[in-house]
Amino acid sequence: MKDYIIITDSCSDLPAYLIEDEHLKVLPLGFNIDGKNYKNYSDERDMTNKEFYSLIRNKKNPTTSQVTPIEFINAIEPILKDNKDVLCIIFSSALSGTYNSLLIAKEELEEKYQNAKIIAIDSLCSSFGQGLLIHQAINLKKDGKTIDEVARFVEDNKLNLCHFFTGDDLYHMKRGGRLSATKAFLGTVLQLKPIIYMDNMGRLVPITTARGRKGAFKKIIKLMEERITSFTKTVFISHGDCVDDANFVALLIKEKFNIKNIFLSFIGPVIGSHAGPNVIGVFFFGSHR
Repeated sequence: MKDYIIITDSCSDLPAYLIEDEHLKVLPLGFNIDGKNYKNYSDERDMTNKEFYSLIRNKKNPTTSQVTPIEFINAIEPILKDNKDVLCIIFSSALSGTYNSLLIAKEELEEKYQNAKIIAIDSLCSSFGQGLLIHQAINLKKDGKTIDEVARFVEDNKLNLCHFFTGDDLYHMKRGGRLSATKAFLGTVLQLKPIIYMDNMGRLVPITTARGRKGAFKKIIKLMEERITSFTKTVFISHGDCVDDANFVALLIKEKFNIKNIFLSFIGPVIGSHAGPNVIGVFFFGSHR
């Protein structure tokens, strides 16, 4: 069996402790804050997550940039030269142009390396939900599955990967286009917290609201209850610099569903630029989104 490398991008919010260098390559998206450009590296070499959230809590408004075709080419070509194939699983195309950049790079590289295989998958996922999809792909590769078998699993199961987010700072959700100005204003006044989910087109859209932050967490548990299956063994939780809340939600999940495999991660600066601080995201494979 020909060896292959899995490539994803930093919108997967995979922490360094879950990244296996021999199996996975993570390409960073960019962000600009306070007039300076940075890369969203998993090891936080350009800026730590704590530093980033401190800045946006002080009303800095970051912007973000996608992975470019040349960055994909520079990452993929050495792998092809090493006689390995590439499986790329990329941030939802409904939220970023990164997947389109990959398709441009793929077309150029396939003309040059006609015996190589480059599989490009639009994950229709984001944040640690994309991370959970990658985590499963890595485990399948470790189990000896071929590139085609792993790609088939990802395509067949990506729309069963449930994403639920709730936030405390509605300013950034409005700014990121997830809430209208009216909903953000009313939510702030009435202490209504939005619950946002990832739909089957890879878009983040509001699904319901709850009164207060603890109420939002409990509403997410209710939504999980409607979707969780006997095959749900692992839950990923991401947070916008609010680890105590993430641990609280993890405890609720353990008590309700008896799930022991729960992993926590920061929401990185690219997703965090649009979600703001104090966001909680919960991700799992369920019956439907």
